[in-house]
Amino acid sequence: MGISERREREKEEMKELILKTANRLFAENGFEKVSMRNIADEIEYSPTTIYLYFKDKNELFYALHLEGFRMLAEEFRPLLDVSDPMERMYQMGLRYIRFAFENPDYYRLMFLVKDPLCTAETDDTWEAGHNAHAFLEKVVMDCQAEGYLEGVSMRSAALMIWSFVHGLVSLQICDRMKLYQEVDREQYVTDAFEAFQLMIRNFKSVEK
Repeated sequence: MGISERREREKEEMKELILKTANRLFAENGFEKVSMRNIADEIEYSPTTIYLYFKDKNELFYALHLEGFRMLAEEFRPLLDVSDPMERMYQMGLRYIRFAFENPDYYRLMFLVKDPLCTAETDDTWEAGHNAHAFLEKVVMDCQAEGYLEGVSMRSAALMIWSFVHGLVSLQICDRMKLYQEVDREQYVTDAFEAFQLMIRNFKSVEK
C-alpha cells in the first residue's frame, strides 16, 4: 500500500471513529449536552482534529442522521418484491417499528431532534428523508389503485399513516407509556398498528 492510500485509509478510520464516538455520547448524554470538545476529549485528540472532518456539531450529527436513513432504507428494500400493496404497507409499518425499537438513538436523531435538520433544510442534495417518504407515498398510491383510501389525497393518507406509526413508537421511545404497566409495551405498539392497518383495509370502495 502506497503512502497516499495509507493516508486515505487513516482519514476514513478517523472519520469513522469520530462518528462512532459522537453517536455513543449522544446516546448517553443527549444531543444538546455533547460538544465538539467532549468528542475530541473522548478520542484523545484536539478539537481542531474534529473540525478537519466536520465544520460543526450539526454537520457531524447530520452525517449520523444520513446513516440512520440508509439503515432504514435497507429495512424497506426487501419490500420492493411484495406485490400486494396492503401487505407491503403492513410489512413496512412492522419494519419501521422494529427499526425504531432496535435503533432508538438513531430514531431520536432522525425524527425527534431538531438540530441536525437545520443542515438538511439547506442542503439540496439531501435525499435520504425524501426517498423514505417517497417509498410510503408509492405504497399509498398502489393501495388507492386497488380501491383503498378512496376520497383521501395521496399525501394526506401518507401523512396520516406515518404520523400514526411515528406517534406510537415515539411514545415508547420517549418513555411515555408507563400507564400500561401490565403489558409488553413494544408488543402493544405492534398490536395498535395492526388494529390501525385493519381499519385501513376496511376503508375500501365496494365498487372495486
